[in-house]
Amino acid sequence: MLKSGAVSDTRENAQNSSESVKPISKPGGLNGLRRLEWILDPVSYLERTKTRTPDFFIEDSLGFGVGPVVITSHPEAMQYVLTRDRKTFNAPGEFNRILEPLIGGASVIMLGGDRHKERRQLITPAFHCERLEVYGQLICDLTDAIVSNLQPGETFSARTLTQQVSLQTIFQVVFGLGDSPRAKEIMSVLTDTVDRFGSPMSALMLFFNGLQKDWGPWSPWGRFVKLRQQLDELIYAEIRDRQAHPDSSRTDILSMLMAARTETGEALEEEELRDELMALLMAGHETTATAIAWAMYWIHKEPEVKAKLLAELDELGPDATPTAIAQLPYLSALCKETLRRSPVAMFTFPRVAQEPVEIMGHTFTPGTTLLGCIFLTHQREDLYPDPKAFRPERFLERKFSPYEFIPFGNGARRCVGEALAQYEMKLSVATMLAHYRFRLADDRPEAARRRGVTLAPARGVPMIFEGKR
Repeated sequence: MLKSGAVSDTRENAQNSSESVKPISKPGGLNGLRRLEWILDPVSYLERTKTRTPDFFIEDSLGFGVGPVVITSHPEAMQYVLTRDRKTFNAPGEFNRILEPLIGGASVIMLGGDRHKERRQLITPAFHCERLEVYGQLICDLTDAIVSNLQPGETFSARTLTQQVSLQTIFQVVFGLGDSPRAKEIMSVLTDTVDRFGSPMSALMLFFNGLQKDWGPWSPWGRFVKLRQQLDELIYAEIRDRQAHPDSSRTDILSMLMAARTETGEALEEEELRDELMALLMAGHETTATAIAWAMYWIHKEPEVKAKLLAELDELGPDATPTAIAQLPYLSALCKETLRRSPVAMFTFPRVAQEPVEIMGHTFTPGTTLLGCIFLTHQREDLYPDPKAFRPERFLERKFSPYEFIPFGNGARRCVGEALAQYEMKLSVATMLAHYRFRLADDRPEAARRRGVTLAPARGVPMIFEGKR
C-alpha cells in the first residue's frame, strides 16, 4: 500500500531530507474492538491514536473505504489531498452510504464525479454571501422569539433550544414556510427522526447493516422507518403543491431547485428534490445547532470570554444591523475557537488515490483512501499551543490556513452551507447574549459525545435562564 522514502517537505524538513521517514503504523488492538470504540467513544479513540501516530495512521476497520485507509491530521498532507480533487484523487459519494437511510441516495452528498459537480453548481447560488443579508434579520428575530418563551429561573438544555433556532432558520431558508400546519408537522417529525440517532448506542444502527431490520413499529429501526415514511409523505406533498401552483416570486431553496435546470435542460426529479431537501435539512440544522450550543457553553464557562464579548456587543449598540454584528472581530474569533475546540465534524470526506502519490515522504498506491481528521488537526500542539484551553484570541493573533483550521472541510466537497452556518452562529449567539442573561446550571464539565455521525455536548449544556439584560 505504501512505502517510506526520503522526506521531501521543503518548508519544515529540508534540513532533514536525508533522514528516513517513520513507517505509518496502525493503532493497537483488535479491529472489531477498535471499531466499537470508534462508534461508542470516538473522542477517546482519536486522542489515543494521536499519542502514537500524530501525523498519519492506518485504519481499515472504520468503514470508510474498501481498500487501505490512511488518516492524517497534518495540514500539509490535507492540503495536498484536498487541492487535487478530480485529478489525483477522487471523492466518490458511495463512501457516504452510511447516511443513505437518513437522506437518500440522490443528494449532492451521495453523488460523485461529474454528477456531483453539476449538482453542486445548482445548489451553491442559494448560499451565496449576497443572499445572507436576506436571512440576517430572520435569524435574529427567530432567536429572540424562541428565547423569549423561557421563564426566569427556568432550567433548559441549550442544545434543545439552539436546535429549535437552527431548525426554524434552515426550514424557512429551504422551504420558505412559516407556521403552516404542514411546516410544523415536518419540523416535528424531522426532530424525532434525527433524535433516533442522538446517542452512541443508537448510532450503532447506522454502522451495522445487520441492525437495520424493521421488526415492526416497536423495534428501533422500525420506529425510524415509520418516521421516515411520514417525513417523505409530507415533503412530497409540499413538492407537488409547488408543482401544481408555481410562484416565480418565491426565493427559497426548494423553489430555486425546482426552477433550476442542468446543462442539458433537465429539471430535478421528485426523488432528487426530496433527497436534496433532506440533506440540507439534516446537515443544515443539526451541525449548526450543536456549534451554537457549544458556544453558549464556553462563553458561560469562561467569565473573561463572556465579559469581552458583552463589551464588544454593547459598544456596537442596540440598533446594529446583522451585517455589522457578523463583522465583529471578537465574536468571529469566539465562533472560530468554538469550532476548533469543539469540532462538530470529525473528518473530511474520503478521497481515493487514482495514481501513485507521494506525501511528506510516504508513497501511496492507487486505491488508497486518504482521510483528513478535522478533530485531531484542531488539537495539534504545533498549531494551537495548549489546545484544550478555550482562547478566542488565537484567531486575533494569527491567521490560520484553510488546512490548519478546517471545520467545514475543503476542496470539491467543502460544506456548501458554510457561509450560512457561520452567519447564523454569530447572529444567534449575539442575539442571545446582547438581550438576555444565562448561566450554566452546574459546574460539571461538558464532554463531546457521538450524535449520529457528528460530535455534540453529551449533557446538552444545561443552563438557567435569568431573564432580560
